Amino acid sequence: MSDGLTPRPEHKFSFGLWTIGHPGRDPFGDATRPPIDPVDFVRGLAKIGAWGVSFHDDDLMTFGAPESQRRAELDRFKAALAETGIVCSMATTNLFWHPMFKDGAFTSNDRNVRRLAIQKVLRNLDVAAELGAPTYVLWGGREGVESAASKEPRDALDRYKEALDFLCGYVRDQGYAIRFALEPKPNEPRGDTFLPTIGHALGFIQMLEYPEMVGLNPEVAHETMAGLSFYQGVAQALWQGKLFHIDLNDQKIGRYDQDLRFGSEGIKDDFFLVRLLEASGYDGPRHFDARPYRNDGGEGIWDFARGCMRTYLVLAQKAREYDLDPRVQEAMAKAGVPELAESTVGRYSADSAARLKAESFEPDRLADRTYGNEALDQLVIDRILGV
Repeated sequence: MSDGLTPRPEHKFSFGLWTIGHPGRDPFGDATRPPIDPVDFVRGLAKIGAWGVSFHDDDLMTFGAPESQRRAELDRFKAALAETGIVCSMATTNLFWHPMFKDGAFTSNDRNVRRLAIQKVLRNLDVAAELGAPTYVLWGGREGVESAASKEPRDALDRYKEALDFLCGYVRDQGYAIRFALEPKPNEPRGDTFLPTIGHALGFIQMLEYPEMVGLNPEVAHETMAGLSFYQGVAQALWQGKLFHIDLNDQKIGRYDQDLRFGSEGIKDDFFLVRLLEASGYDGPRHFDARPYRNDGGEGIWDFARGCMRTYLVLAQKAREYDLDPRVQEAMAKAGVPELAESTVGRYSADSAARLKAESFEPDRLADRTYGNEALDQLVIDRILGV
C-alpha cells in the first residue's frame, strides 16, 4: 500500500539543469563533482518520479558554438524528453555569467550590452516555444549596483520596462503560448538589485504595456534573505493572480543565497507554504531551485532530489491532517480565523457610511477578547512533529 509519499506526474515536481547537476563550485572553491549531461539528467529525473525540467540557454546549448552544434545539443535533449515523458516546464536565459554582463543586462549602462541581452532572450524564446515551455523566467541577477552613483534608478526601470515590453511584443507577434515570470532577489551577486522583493516586482508589473503577460517566480531563499515572510509574499502573489511559477528551496535568514534542500531549515514556514499552495488551486510546477551539499556526490545528489519531493509530500499530508483536526478547527474559531473572511463594511454607500457612524461599540469589551494564538500555534508544532 502506498504511503502517499511517492512522487507522481500529477504532483508537478520539476528541477532545473543547474540544480541537481550543480558541480559544487562556490566563490571560494572549484567544482567538487562532475557535471551531468542534460540527457542523463532527464533520464535521472524520470527514474525518481519527477515531472518536469527547466533550463538556461547556456545549460543546454554551448554559448558561442556554431549553430549546427547548438542544434544537435537541442535535438538530443528533445529526444530525451520524448523518451522519458519528462516535460519542459520552464525556460530562462543566462544574463549573468559572461563578463559582458558585469554591469547588468537589461539595465547595463552600455546600450549594446542591453541590445545583446534582449537578442539572447529572443533566440531562447524560440527554443522555449519549440520545447513547449509555458513559462519564461527572468532573474535580474546582474541588474543592480554597488555604487549608487553609477546608475539613475528611474532610468534603469525605464530600460527594464522597455525590455519586458519588447519581449512581450515578440511573444505576441510569434503567437507563442508563453508567459513571463520575474524572479526577485534583494542582493547577490550585485550589492543592491533592482526589483529586490515580491512587492517591488508586483508594483513594477503594473507599469508594463502587457501586465497580463507578466507574473512572478518567487523563491524561498530570496525573500528570506530580505528578512521577509515568503509565505505572505506568495499569498499576495496568489491574491493578485500573479503566481506564474515558484522556486522551492531553503535558506537560513541573514545568509548568502544558500539554495538548500527544500524543508531542511524553515520547516514551520515551509509547512504553511505547502498548505497554501495545495489549498489555493495553484496548478503550476513545484519547481526546486536548490543544490546538493557541496561535500556530497554520486547517489547523494539524487538523494537530495528525492528529499525535496518527499518533504513537500510529507508537509502536504501534514497540512491535510491539520485542517481536518477538530482541535485545530476549534482553536481557529476562537482565534477568529473564519471571521476574517467575512466582509467588514461592504461596498461604500452614503447610507452604509451613515449607519456605521451611528453604530455603538464597546472598546473595553473588544480589548478584553483573547484569541488563543498560543494554543493554536502549539497545534501546528504538534502536527509537524507528529505528536
